[in-house]
Amino acid sequence: MKGRLIAVVLTALLPAIAMLGYNEFLSRQQRRLEIHRVAAQTARQTASEIERILDGIRNLLIAASAIPAVADEGGPGCNDGLKRIVARMASVHTIMVLDTDGKLVCDSGDREQGLDFSDRSYFAEARASRSFTVGTYTVRPSGAKVLPVAMPLEKDGVLRGVIVTGIRLEWLERRIQERGLLPGGTVTVADRDGVILARNPDPDAFVGTRVIDDYMHLVHDKSAGTVELVGRDSVERIVGYEPVDSDAMPLFVAAGIAKEDAFAAVDQASLVGVAIIAVGALFAVFSALLVGNRFIMRPIGQIVDTLERWQAGDETARTRLRGRHGEIGLVGSAIDRMLEELDERRRIAEAAETARSLLVRELSHRVKNTFSVVQAIARQTFGRRDVAEYESFSQRLGALAGAYDILVSGQWQSGDMREVISRALKPHRNDTDEHIDLHGGPCRLPAQAVLSMSLVVHELATNATKYGALAHPGGRIDIRWHCEGGRVTFSWTEHCGRPLAPPEHQGFGSRLIRSAFPGEYAPEAKSVFEPTGLVFNLNFRMDVAT
Repeated sequence: MKGRLIAVVLTALLPAIAMLGYNEFLSRQQRRLEIHRVAAQTARQTASEIERILDGIRNLLIAASAIPAVADEGGPGCNDGLKRIVARMASVHTIMVLDTDGKLVCDSGDREQGLDFSDRSYFAEARASRSFTVGTYTVRPSGAKVLPVAMPLEKDGVLRGVIVTGIRLEWLERRIQERGLLPGGTVTVADRDGVILARNPDPDAFVGTRVIDDYMHLVHDKSAGTVELVGRDSVERIVGYEPVDSDAMPLFVAAGIAKEDAFAAVDQASLVGVAIIAVGALFAVFSALLVGNRFIMRPIGQIVDTLERWQAGDETARTRLRGRHGEIGLVGSAIDRMLEELDERRRIAEAAETARSLLVRELSHRVKNTFSVVQAIARQTFGRRDVAEYESFSQRLGALAGAYDILVSGQWQSGDMREVISRALKPHRNDTDEHIDLHGGPCRLPAQAVLSMSLVVHELATNATKYGALAHPGGRIDIRWHCEGGRVTFSWTEHCGRPLAPPEHQGFGSRLIRSAFPGEYAPEAKSVFEPTGLVFNLNFRMDVAT
């Protein structure tokens, strides 16, 4: 009998052993695919960060080229103007202006005019392509390591010179380090010649060196991808990379994850699984011989039944097991304590939600009271002299109160883009208002996007009422949107009817517009102050899982 019981127990363990082996194989395959995906995603995110940095440098050069002294090719005050810009920017080393022959006109470093930079490749490329150009790894005479960038200076379609600056590689390294790393991870940025510009970790050992010859083909590969390789430090890694693309990404970006660290959890789980199988076999044999059905199957059945009842909605379900049931009784007691704690947390959460709802209703009530007071003051101010003006003011005030009520209560559900925009604009227009034009087809937004879009439109309209198109009788706003491929494109174009100067600094509203959408929507926002008014463009995903 004992031999048969032991044989039955060992036979019963065979499927578990087979499943352990299968799970081991499947876990490693899934982990490998996951690490490849994470490495590729990290490389894409780093490349996007580099693109944003280059866009910022391009905008810096555009702003510098707009200085009258710079636009006049070294007029009085050119050096001083460039010095003031460099003093405020930790990202760049110097800024200099060259004529079409590569001779120095002025710069922020007080170098002698007439120095010849015509042999620099970035100068030749910028002059030939007449576009923003990113150079290669450079060490300045001062010892500073920089990445030179250049942009042509044009006036009335004629090339007048080239403006040049250099991105400090130590600053770029800090930006890369701020992103952080996964355990055993690396991030490398190199120029089109394969010279490493930034590397996290161990930048001192890698910056200025070239990518290993065996992997140079990745720098100019046709498309992004992942690869498993052994690095210069003899560590085997899974690497995601973004190759050099002269039109989109002029630098090479690679993000690696050490395989030893990546598979550490799987290895540990394998050891734990083997240990559990071994312990389980001994325990099963002992239980089959000594404990039997009474002290195992019944308590386990009672625990399972309790959990199923609790899952079905019976919040009073408990195992009622105690120490007399042995270790399984302790498990049952722990489950009972866990269920009690879950019930207590649920009660606390319900109480907190009730308090929050009460606070929100009180806040909404106070805001409405404030609007009522303003409406009463307006009634006394307008009196009977102009009933039409009072009615218009009252309607706009009521619409504004409704908009604030929506923002405070957070009761937005999914809705159409036109309805969301119209409701957010209601405080700023009436039914006969021809100053605001809406153009766009049906576009259904999820709940969070509805609230974020309402905040953006409300803030844009408020700014237009204060400073922009709606602040002038002849002003006009053109609003357009388009939904395609799971993304929404939104544009807001103001025509103020007169020249408009851009603001000297960003206020809270501008920051709110940029941060209204959560990161999972992958928002891309850009504001440009044209002479005729603000042009705001927004692009975001609308198929985010909730």
